[in-house]
Formats: sequence, C-alpha cells, structure tokens
Amino acid sequence: MKVWKNSPKDAILAGISVVQLIVTVGSPIIWSQLSTTARAVDGVLLTMLMAYNIIVVSHLFTHMPWFVSARLNAVTSVVNSISIGQSVQAYQFTHVRNHHRYNNDRQRPDGETRDRSSTYRRGKNGQHEPLLSYILGGALSSVVGRAVELSMVVRGWRVTDANLLRLASRQPGRRSRELRQVRLDRAAHCLALVALATISWQWALFCYLPAFVCALVLVNVQNYFRHYGADPDSRTTDSVSHYGRLYNLLTFNDGYHQEHHLSPATHWSQMPAVHARHRERLATKPRIISPVPAMVGFLDRSRPLLHEGTSESSNS
Repeated sequence: MKVWKNSPKDAILAGISVVQLIVTVGSPIIWSQLSTTARAVDGVLLTMLMAYNIIVVSHLFTHMPWFVSARLNAVTSVVNSISIGQSVQAYQFTHVRNHHRYNNDRQRPDGETRDRSSTYRRGKNGQHEPLLSYILGGALSSVVGRAVELSMVVRGWRVTDANLLRLASRQPGRRSRELRQVRLDRAAHCLALVALATISWQWALFCYLPAFVCALVLVNVQNYFRHYGADPDSRTTDSVSHYGRLYNLLTFNDGYHQEHHLSPATHWSQMPAVHARHRERLATKPRIISPVPAMVGFLDRSRPLLHEGTSESSNS
C-alpha cells in the first residue's frame, strides 16, 4: 500500500515532526531537574525547533501534504500545530492561499496590500515596512491571536475570523473538512499547552513563552529578507534566493525561494530542476541572489533595491 503521496523523502520531515513533539512534551517534565545553563539551552533549542518547523517542515507540508491518507495528514497537522503553537491548517490558508496568490504585493491606492504578510503592508512612500516594526509587530499580533484562541475553548475553537473564512474552500465538503481541521489544530495546541503548563508553569512562563515569541521574530526576519529589495511587480524577481549547498541541504531546498514562488506546487526535492527549467527566464531581468540565508539577510549589505528601480549591481 502506498503511504507517501509525493516522495518517500518526506519521511525525513515526518521524523523531524515526531522528534520535535517529543522534545516539546519532555521539556517541562525534566525542567525542575535542569541547571540554569541547561534551561537556557532548552529555551534556545525550543526556539530553533519552532522556527525551523514553521519555516521548513510545516511550510512544506502546507504546500504538499505528505501522506496518501487524509487521516494521516490530519494527524500530522495536529502534531505540528502542537509543536508550533498555531494551526497548521490556518497557516495553509494564510500562506498558500494568500501569500502565494499576491506575492508580497505593494500597497494599493487605498493603502492596503492583498498579501496580509506583505513587507509593504505598513510601509510608507512605496517602501518596505521597517524591519523592527515588521518582525516585532508580527510577533505581537501572533501572540495576541494565540491568546484569543486559548479563550475560545467556550466556543469549541469555532472559526470566526473573517479572513480565514474567506480563504477556506468554497466547495461545501472540502470547506467543512478544512474548518474542522482548524478547530482540531487549535484545540490540540491549546489543550497541549495547558497540560504542559500544568506539569510546570515555570517552564511555560520562563521557557516556552519566550521561545515562542523569539521563534515568531525569527520567522518574520526570514520572510522579510526573502523579499526585501525584490521587485514585487515582476513574477521572476519578486523573491530572493540563496543557493548555498549546505543551507539547502539542511533546509530541504528552502533557499530556492524565487523558484518556489514560480512553482509553489512543486515538491521541494525538485527545486533545482525548477531553477534549471526557468534559467533563461530568470536571466531576463536583474534579480537578487543573496550570498547569505534569509535569516541573516541583514548581512547582505550590497543588496540592490529593485523595488526602487536600483539594479546597477546584482549578487548573481
């Protein structure tokens, strides 16, 4: 019987999901036995695991669910929702159906962007929003959203957010399944957090919460520099790629971001092939190729600002 929908290579991602869940659940159990140094290491580890899961593991899952079985995919969504503190199905709505439709667009005449995660959303005079405002404001908004979800236990975590309801499928059967999955994901991560906090409220307050906020900040830094300076008006230059071999090995070709935007429904293992297929098209206009991963994109000091029409230099 076939298990993997797209590739057996996805078993690695599934394995990472299980390992992170074990680390997250085990962390409060052993918290009282850890030294101060070990607790600090635990916090850093949780931060990196959450950020990695959002950027790589759950990101790839939202684009191409791993299993043939719908039930296994539903369980995977729940497991990763516990690990990243938010609904993976809701993430699929906002990322795949919103971000990849509008591709970090500029503000319209009414001052709004259609991409709700656009780096231009709160910018001025056609510029990106300032980095600190983007990463801290986005993290704060997410924390508030999770707090609201915790309070929604009285409503069974029913989906009432107008934006999510607009992004859900219009097909009645599929829409019902998707919204039910959001509720399951939310119930799982909220109840899991309450259970873990019951084991150790000190861990929840001094380790999990700071790690969660820091992970959100890192994710926002990643998204910011995946698009900073790129030209949102061109489908071949609206994102920033990084072709470092080690980075792409460790992140399942996450660096091929322009290629991912050109073909978001293509499996991660085929991103180099997408690059080769679009090589001539990508070469027709100046584009940004970063010498460093997006997480440390602020180190790319010579990056051209294509959104301003500045293309004299290119990191190609």
